[in-house]
Amino acid sequence: MVLLAADGVAIEAVHEPADFDADVTHDAAGRVPVTVVAHGFTGSAGRPHVRRAAAVFRRYGAVITFSFRGHGASGGRSTVGDREVLDLAAAVAWARRLGHRTVWTVGFSMGGSVVLRHAALYPAAGPDAQASGHADGRGSGSAEGHGSGHADPHGPAHTDAVVAVSAPARWYYRGTAAMRRLHWVVTRPLGRAVGRYGLRTRIHTSDWDPVPLDPAEAAARIAPTPLLLVHGDRDPYFPLDHPRALATAAGPQADLWLEPGMGHAENAADEALLARIADWAARRAPGG
Repeated sequence: MVLLAADGVAIEAVHEPADFDADVTHDAAGRVPVTVVAHGFTGSAGRPHVRRAAAVFRRYGAVITFSFRGHGASGGRSTVGDREVLDLAAAVAWARRLGHRTVWTVGFSMGGSVVLRHAALYPAAGPDAQASGHADGRGSGSAEGHGSGHADPHGPAHTDAVVAVSAPARWYYRGTAAMRRLHWVVTRPLGRAVGRYGLRTRIHTSDWDPVPLDPAEAAARIAPTPLLLVHGDRDPYFPLDHPRALATAAGPQADLWLEPGMGHAENAADEALLARIADWAARRAPGG
């Protein structure tokens, strides 16, 4: 399927039914839940680690994978976590149009920051609710300027539970060698050429204006939606002060799992961890 984000960018997306052999819990109307997977920077719906995660999540319900703008077969250019919120909102709204009543989002690294901001900006509220971005006066130049989930032209785009894996707590972090390399890829012309031809990721040349909602600030606005934060103690990109800051901001509504020996994002999440994540979502999401 090709979805259109609220700003018109074409997003490739794939819907897969629940595993036929899985013992999936249905709601009273016979509908299964759906996991919407938000990959990390330089990933895509077709990357092996994303496919592996989708295969595990299909044991618990249907799965939607998609490629963020600038990745895979999607259009546009990556804004490294800003307007990607619109891509996720389009995928969640599609899930609801397909009839899924229970939707949870699982994001990795950049995708982890996106699911946090998406949950803050698209709350499950009444039709008069406004997204947090409108409340704090952010302009239409960022994803925050496109309104709440219920105002979205594609239909309701809120999530029922959120899982952020290996997510940053703040923008512009350069405290590790891996993040300094990433900033070089994103901010330098030669780096963006490496991203395009070496990493198959097309990166926007403009700086953020305005700067999007900080991940920790977004985490503070998610309650009462259930939130799970997962982070490895050997993450080469973001040390443990990031998940701890997110958990502190989110308060008691959030669960924090610090995983011994785990590295970064979907590449480091083994099948056992992915199954635990899906089991948590199935138990915590409304109707789960």
